[in-house]
Amino acid sequence: MQENDVPLCVDLDGTLVHTDLLYESTLALLRRNPLYLLLLPVWLLRGKAHLKREIARRVTLDVAHLPYDTRVLAWLHGMHARRCVLCSASDVVLVEAVAAHVGGFERVLGSDGERNLAGARKAEALVALYGERGFDYVGNATPDLAVWSHARETIVANASRALLRRLGGRRTIARVFESRGGFVRAALRALRPHQWSKNLLVFVAAIAAHRILDPLAWRATVLAFVAFCLCASGAYVLNDLVDLDADRRHPRKRARPFAAGRLPIAAGLVAAPVLTFAAFAVALLLPPRFALVLLVYAATTLAYSLLLKRIVVVDVLVLAALYTLRIVAGAVAIPVEASGWFLSFALCLFLSLAMLKRYAEAHHVAADGHAAIAGRGYRAADLAWIGRSGMAAALVCLVVLAFYIDSTKSAALYRHPHWLWLLLPLLAGWLSRVWALARRGRMHDDPVVFALTDVPSLAVLGGFVATVAMAA
Repeated sequence: MQENDVPLCVDLDGTLVHTDLLYESTLALLRRNPLYLLLLPVWLLRGKAHLKREIARRVTLDVAHLPYDTRVLAWLHGMHARRCVLCSASDVVLVEAVAAHVGGFERVLGSDGERNLAGARKAEALVALYGERGFDYVGNATPDLAVWSHARETIVANASRALLRRLGGRRTIARVFESRGGFVRAALRALRPHQWSKNLLVFVAAIAAHRILDPLAWRATVLAFVAFCLCASGAYVLNDLVDLDADRRHPRKRARPFAAGRLPIAAGLVAAPVLTFAAFAVALLLPPRFALVLLVYAATTLAYSLLLKRIVVVDVLVLAALYTLRIVAGAVAIPVEASGWFLSFALCLFLSLAMLKRYAEAHHVAADGHAAIAGRGYRAADLAWIGRSGMAAALVCLVVLAFYIDSTKSAALYRHPHWLWLLLPLLAGWLSRVWALARRGRMHDDPVVFALTDVPSLAVLGGFVATVAMAA
């Protein structure tokens, strides 16, 4: 029998795509309505195939932007005369959608609501169609061992080293597409440690209260910083899972670990709650009010990820509030009273920076010729009013800062409060600069992270520290 007469049967999840369509479709279902979470165990009681069918009936996946393995895809497309079959344990409705997008498959096999087409059942189906040793099989996971044992040739894609060793002891492997690896690096990237710099805001209260050198205040603030880093990372993981489709359409965010398929969705579903619980475990070492603030932060972040980030204006107000909550948390951890003037100033400043973030995103979208920001409520046509609103918030924050400097609060905290007036030109100059960069398309879409990596911004920060030191 010639090779072209032998069908090439290709697995889908983890082989042709760097993801699992069951998890993809489940997330799509929960994004549509989180209350479906209550029905998942009910469906599962009738079997995994039934669960997959009920989910597939209710969702439509964007198969064009799934993280395909380009090596396997190119190899398949190069086999013009070969009969190819796409066979997967995923529901056949979803498998057919992928096959239609990829093209080149003469037959599609998948779970049908009654039979879960995985492992031995997949092997039985293929043997019934093509006979013993009558097909070649491309797979990636342990359940595929049952299929390879009946196949003529074994082709492996993205398998673990342990599986390769186990498989190599049984039979000859015709071809191997090596796993991309880098799990640890991808996991660290998913936690976004570079974003932890935002949590340095918890130190602001200790600095403003002149207690940064107090050992007890220092310990409490460090613990608050750790708790917020853990909680924020849990939120980032959850946000990436919720934003899979939007991230895959984004020119930069499509490289994120979950969107690119470098991390399994199942790992994210475990990591998000574990990180959040760890954050609250650290919070138990601080005053009870700190745990309450952290709870408000976590709940607001969850609401933002699931809904609020898609509502115009509301999203930037929430972002500004989340930044300000970090300062409040730092004050509660010490504990010390946070000035109303100072919190008003912080809220207005962060509102301007949140608008700047949306302006930068809209600017990049317009430059790329797109009409809207994926996953957000903003359009490229909104650039003008976003810019005006952001500059207005910046102006208000400067006015509030002036009132704070002239208030009895600053007079009580500083021996030479007149030096604080230097903060106004420093902040006004910095805000003007970052907005000018945004208008020129040179702003990172997260201005807080940009500020902590930009030399002129760090110089302004040094000027702030020096000014406060002279006023103290």
